[in-house]
Amino acid sequence: MLPGRGVGCLPDNPLGLSWHDSNWIPMLNSNNILDYFSERSNPFYDRSCNNEAIKMQRLSMDQLSNMIGLEYCLLHVQEPILYVVRKQHRHSPTHSTPIADFYIVAGIVYQAPDLLSIINSHMMSSAYHLETAFEELNSLARFHPSKGYSWENRRPGQPTGPVTAPPPSPVKVTGKRDIEEASSQFQRLRVDMLLVELTRKFPLPLPQALSATPQNTINNQQTNELNKKEVKQEIKQETIQDVNIKQESQPTNSLSPSMRPPPEKKFKPA
Repeated sequence: MLPGRGVGCLPDNPLGLSWHDSNWIPMLNSNNILDYFSERSNPFYDRSCNNEAIKMQRLSMDQLSNMIGLEYCLLHVQEPILYVVRKQHRHSPTHSTPIADFYIVAGIVYQAPDLLSIINSHMMSSAYHLETAFEELNSLARFHPSKGYSWENRRPGQPTGPVTAPPPSPVKVTGKRDIEEASSQFQRLRVDMLLVELTRKFPLPLPQALSATPQNTINNQQTNELNKKEVKQEIKQETIQDVNIKQESQPTNSLSPSMRPPPEKKFKPA
């Protein structure tokens, strides 16, 4: 906040700047508020405006509408606490372009923020609160190899420091074996997935003896099949020869009666 009678320079971002003159505050009203705002110590006041030219020429403020250039006008009044002054550029008696608004609350002058500054402020505030929420959630996340991820239910009155596990009990019950906890579905799937991924990235090299075994096995199978075919052919040839020999050695009595020759006739001597 700038002091009452000091001369201040306007920074690049005047939204955090304020000004007041304690000697004027008790007597402020709608008739002298522009004179209060046009004090030389006010950093928000531009002395190159039309108001300063009229003030030096001792003319009426009604002449502002007939001039072209930068000017200050009283926009809103809510006595005795609030006054709004607008900085604008006048192009004609009926057309002007607003540049900035200044509100005076209890004699203290502030610059009203523009729409871009309001949006940036709300976005930065939202981003800050989101980041704080994510950090809080990250501190509550827990991971166990057999159970996976879980959340810790922290009470509102509990401190937000790092959570430490309670110390193990030094007393042990003798005579009882520790019961091993069975692996969960999450743990089994996780381990299988890691093993498959590692095997895919780093395949196991096969030894030379094992790598040559399949080719030898194929050659042995082909040789055995050829030997079996030759043995079958030899067996077939021997069977055919045995059948021919049996047919040749078969006796004539085995012939049917219709195939026997006629009996010989015996002649008696006369």
